[in-house]
Amino acid sequence: MFWRLVRGAFFRQKGKMLMVAFTIALGASLATAMLNVMLDVGDKVNQELKTYGANINVIPRGASLLDDLYGVAEGSGVSDKYLNEGELGNIKTIFWAFNIVDFTPYLNTRVRLNQGDGELTAVGTWFNHHLELPTGEALDTGMRNMKTWWDVEGRWLRDEDEHTAMVGRTIADQYRLRLGDTIMLRGPVQTGEFTVAGIFYAGGDEDREIYLPLAAAQTLSGRPGLVSRVEVSALTTPDNELSRRAAQDPQGLSIKEWETWYCTAYVSAICYQIDEVVSDAVSKPIRQVAESEGAILEKTQLLMLLITLLSMAGSALGISNLVTASVMERAAEIGLLKAVGAHDGPISALVLTEITITGILGGAAGYFAGLGFAQIIGQSVFGSAIEIKPLVIPLVAVLVVLVTMAGSIPSIRLLLSLRPAEVLHGR
Repeated sequence: MFWRLVRGAFFRQKGKMLMVAFTIALGASLATAMLNVMLDVGDKVNQELKTYGANINVIPRGASLLDDLYGVAEGSGVSDKYLNEGELGNIKTIFWAFNIVDFTPYLNTRVRLNQGDGELTAVGTWFNHHLELPTGEALDTGMRNMKTWWDVEGRWLRDEDEHTAMVGRTIADQYRLRLGDTIMLRGPVQTGEFTVAGIFYAGGDEDREIYLPLAAAQTLSGRPGLVSRVEVSALTTPDNELSRRAAQDPQGLSIKEWETWYCTAYVSAICYQIDEVVSDAVSKPIRQVAESEGAILEKTQLLMLLITLLSMAGSALGISNLVTASVMERAAEIGLLKAVGAHDGPISALVLTEITITGILGGAAGYFAGLGFAQIIGQSVFGSAIEIKPLVIPLVAVLVVLVTMAGSIPSIRLLLSLRPAEVLHGR
């Protein structure tokens, strides 16, 4: 008898049941899409942010000490301490090697331009350097991948073009330099002629500098095989209390805490591991970038969570209105059931069973639709597919059950308040 009543309700009110199923499916699809994106968004947001620069700076230990004591600019060369270019490939051998997206070295040297009296800064670097790693693998890395926002007139340099230069916009305007001009740079040891192959606008101090292939800068300064600093772009996990304590004193952690920290891609853990493989180096997070990445990621995830909750709340309100209207239409039927001896419990179970079945069907349809929405979001926003997370299935199931039950509460209260005599007499 019970299931006959349930089946009869579906046939008599199929329009409202379809609307309830559609409302649940809509909320479940949005929840599925947002939860899958939220759980997979970390690496994608970090990857997007990597196009805006490095988040780790590696400098010689002596330069770091001078900076801490006297405020000497990192990489300025004042400390006369340098890193060994031959060890830079070791950066891709650390535990979190796959999180190292790009890195590039810099060698700063003071030069005179075209026999002028004033000194300028020439910076040698890798532009698109092919590097053979100690592991036997190969890597193409360099500044061109890390400064994608630079506005370059002309072309980027190639590492093998040792007699070409890129000039900052400020210097180009000051000395009236144009593409194809030949400039003379006199360094501490050597003098060289360079052709201006590119003029760039970076929007910072770089616009007052001249960029050269690293080998050319090493020749001008008389420092073959040496670099002033290295910028590293790494995918990192947002800092928490453990990572902040570890950044202050890694040795103060317990063995379990140390293992957790070392095996998590915190920026402090990656810095620690770089220091282990590069001689006499100190790696420092670029805090403005690292903290911004964590803040942006947390806010993005919070936004998606809020969208999920609001969508489910909207579904609950829609279900409440539809089910309440259904109960009001069936008031005579419910009153008759009560008049012939049916108690509130079985009648409430009847309505809840109908809603639950509808919710299961709508939730299943919404889940698969949400998987499609997640891929659309991934391709349109990040340009890549969203990984499907199995954890989303129980989360969506719980949300659908909670929303269905919450939406049914007003209708159940209305059902319990119906009096058979009043209903059957049309009051």
